[in-house]
Amino acid sequence: MLLTNLLKTSTFRLAVIYLALFVTSVIALLGYIYWNTAGFLARQTDQAVEAEIQGLAEQYAQGGLPLLVHTVIQRSRDPRQSLYLVLDPRGNVLAGNLDSKPAALQGPDGYVEFNYQRRTMEGVERHAARARYIELPEGFFLLVGRDVEERRNIESLITASLIWAVALTLGLGLIGGLIMSRNMLARLDDINRTSREIMRGDLARRIPVSGTGDELDQLAGNLNNMLEQIEALMMGMREVTDNVAHDLRSPLNRLRNRLEVTLMKPASEADYKDVLEKTISEADHLLATFNALLSIARAEARSSREAMVDVDISALVLDAVELYEPVAEEAELTLKADVPEGLKLFANREILSQAIANLIDNAIKHGRKGEEGGEITVKAALAHGRVVLSVSDNGPGIPEADRARVLERFVRLEASRNTPGSGLGLSLAAAAARLHNGRITLSDAEPGLCVTLSLPV
Repeated sequence: MLLTNLLKTSTFRLAVIYLALFVTSVIALLGYIYWNTAGFLARQTDQAVEAEIQGLAEQYAQGGLPLLVHTVIQRSRDPRQSLYLVLDPRGNVLAGNLDSKPAALQGPDGYVEFNYQRRTMEGVERHAARARYIELPEGFFLLVGRDVEERRNIESLITASLIWAVALTLGLGLIGGLIMSRNMLARLDDINRTSREIMRGDLARRIPVSGTGDELDQLAGNLNNMLEQIEALMMGMREVTDNVAHDLRSPLNRLRNRLEVTLMKPASEADYKDVLEKTISEADHLLATFNALLSIARAEARSSREAMVDVDISALVLDAVELYEPVAEEAELTLKADVPEGLKLFANREILSQAIANLIDNAIKHGRKGEEGGEITVKAALAHGRVVLSVSDNGPGIPEADRARVLERFVRLEASRNTPGSGLGLSLAAAAARLHNGRITLSDAEPGLCVTLSLPV
């Protein structure tokens, strides 16, 4: 089963394709080497024969047949690789180191290839030869050739090397492909096994990383980051569900009880009107909570990026300040704006406007009312390619240990339990920062809290 799985993997198929290309390249390269080497040796043999024939022709031209026979006799005493044979018209051997005329026929190039018996120190050996026939006047015959046994051995050696090279390349390539496929299959099995465990509900599982830093490690790292984000979203969804059930149960119970009590006893028109007004107020609070949750969900799902446009941040902040000035005055606070003109940002106007409004509203709720010099400051500036928005109040602030926690949904510290709100204002601001690839920071305003949004232009 393991071998079958290995053979079915895309890694093995890619290895086979690469092996086929490599073997083809090896065959072409070795074939080219063989063709050039064999051709060179053949040309060298033919050139040596032609040189011998040219030399003997000069001897024949100078002294006729007697000088030719004499020269062949002398050269045959130490023939090395050369072969000679001179025959008279009756076929008798006059000179040379061959016993008889070969029976082979001439080829188109005028050469003849044959085997002959060669005497050596070890005895008689059968060698291959290549020669040319030359017909002399009056029926005499001359053969000049070369022993090509050594050349044939070299060609056979090259051919054998070519076959072994191809066979070894195929064998080692297949073994390498199996090893590569096995390693790849093992790592993919880890990914598949982890995926199955995650699908069964174990969201804490992560894909193993080998530490080599290769593309599979990069894939595993990206998948693990994705799984962490999915787990965080799932945990956030559970928390939201729990918080919604907990935080909305009380106002819904109050709304129901108020209506039930009103119906249980006789009531005047004024009583009904008062109950309806309180019911509408509770319903508005519930709708505001759900709208805030929807805004946070849209921001975190990045679907709101489709509504990104160029926004005049200066005008957006000043409009929010102008809107909340009456609210600040009622709370006996001063709302100030320090915003230069012409600040531009590519942003979602609705989400960003709501985040700024939430920050100002939180500052008003938690600012110290009626104290001399009690003010809320809204600032905006451009720094290092980022628009920096900050809202500072003079309230009690938030302890450093709780600053990360208050950015979560429905989190309200003990000091603000009696303050109206749902605990979603800072959550929406944090979601808006993430939507715009920015960041939100909470710091000490001495006294009070300073919330800063840093958004890239």
